[in-house]
Amino acid sequence: MRSPLSWPVLRQLSTGDRLGRGHSVQSARSAALKPRIDEADTVAHSICPYCAVGCAQLVYVRDGEVVQIEGDPASPVSRGRLCPKGAGSLGYVKSPLRETTVKYRRPYGTSWEELPLEHALEMIADRVIATRRETWQDTDAHGSPTRRTLCIANLGRATRDNEENYTSKKLMSALGFVQVENQARI
Repeated sequence: MRSPLSWPVLRQLSTGDRLGRGHSVQSARSAALKPRIDEADTVAHSICPYCAVGCAQLVYVRDGEVVQIEGDPASPVSRGRLCPKGAGSLGYVKSPLRETTVKYRRPYGTSWEELPLEHALEMIADRVIATRRETWQDTDAHGSPTRRTLCIANLGRATRDNEENYTSKKLMSALGFVQVENQARI
C-alpha cells in the first residue's frame, strides 16, 4: 500500500509547497532524471544550417558522437532559441538515413554508385570547364563585348553569410556566369 504522502496534493499541503512548484511535485523517477548534456565531453559552438538567420547552437559531444544540440543563450541573434528545424538538428545528424558519401548516377543509369569526393569534384570541374569552353560568348550579335556563358548557373544556399555570398558572386562572375542567384527566404 502506498503512503498517503506519495500523493502530490497531500505532499503539497503537508510540506508547505502550496503552489506545487517545489519538492512536493517531484516523483522518484523525475528526481533521478539527469540532463543529456551532463555526460558530454566537449561543447562545440555552431550555427544552424537551415536558413539565413544564423541561430547559434551548442553541440554537445561524448566520445566523438553528438549527443545533444541546443540553442546558445549567448547568441545575440537567437538568444538560445531554435525553430523546429533547428531544434530537430540532432535527428538529422544521427538519422540512419543520412548520406555520408558522394552518390552518382550515370546518364541513363538505373542505380547510384559511390564516388570518392576528390573524383566527384574533378568531374564537376571538368564539366564546368568544358561547358564554358563550348558555350563562351565573347561578343553579342552587334559586336558588343559580353565575355559570358549562358549555359551555366549558380544557386547559392540560404545559410551563407554576406562574405561567402560576395566571394561566390565574384568567382561566378570571373568564370563568366550570368545567372547567379541565392535561395534565401529572408
